[in-house]
Amino acid sequence: MPDSKIFFETNNIKIVHDNAIVANCLADSSIDLIVTSPPYNVDISYNSHKDDISYAEYLEFSQQWMTRCYQWLKDDGRFCLNIPLDKNKGGQQSVGADLTTLAKQIGFGYHSTIIWNEGNISRRTAWGSWMSASAPYVIAPVELILVLYKKQWKKSGGSRISDVTRDEFMEWTNGVWAFNGESKKRVGHPAPFPLELPRRCVKLFSYVGDTVLDPFSGSGSTIIAAVTNGRKAIGIEVDAKYCELSRKRVVGATERAQEELESGASKIRKRNKAKTK
Repeated sequence: MPDSKIFFETNNIKIVHDNAIVANCLADSSIDLIVTSPPYNVDISYNSHKDDISYAEYLEFSQQWMTRCYQWLKDDGRFCLNIPLDKNKGGQQSVGADLTTLAKQIGFGYHSTIIWNEGNISRRTAWGSWMSASAPYVIAPVELILVLYKKQWKKSGGSRISDVTRDEFMEWTNGVWAFNGESKKRVGHPAPFPLELPRRCVKLFSYVGDTVLDPFSGSGSTIIAAVTNGRKAIGIEVDAKYCELSRKRVVGATERAQEELESGASKIRKRNKAKTK
């Protein structure tokens, strides 16, 4: 009997309308790579998630959903977790350090941390004491991408086909990534991350044909990055409106990718035909 919570499905894409903490749509040890950006608990106006709980509750919430991720990953599976370095809304908290510690307590192995330099301070909520040593706030305009794994870092399964180019590999293995954030207005989601983030993670940390999961799929950026680069993608999203948003974006992106592929093939055929004349 089909899962009634499957919102959209094709051969390579599955969008599930469910809560990642209780979702039963995935088998344990079935996922090659997880790329996600969970709620930051900074009072963002999501449709179906309360984003201003206490910090203790936030850590408990994080422990619950990251435990599910650990169960879903294969033994050589990777986990790319986009989170803030710290936050000051509702009190200063060392989010990056705390979630790294929590992940290791769950059982994840730590590989590295990528610094994402967005080049802005759009998340600043206060200056503290203005131009005074009394109580200034220091806010770094960066986010983190924690790179974790389940039991072993070296991949032992999959197609063993990598599609990352030489230049991409050289640039992306430098642990400071610099690209702009995504426009909320353009995407239609209160906290989208740019397609470039999951694209880099997908190509650098998975093989062609691998299965990629985003347990907070939101506007569908991870799904788009996965399927347009030859991977299978699963997104779990608690809000039906965001499921529909991601469906539209994913369908549009895959159609454009197919059109570009067909256009490229047509040009090659015309060029080859001209050579034979």
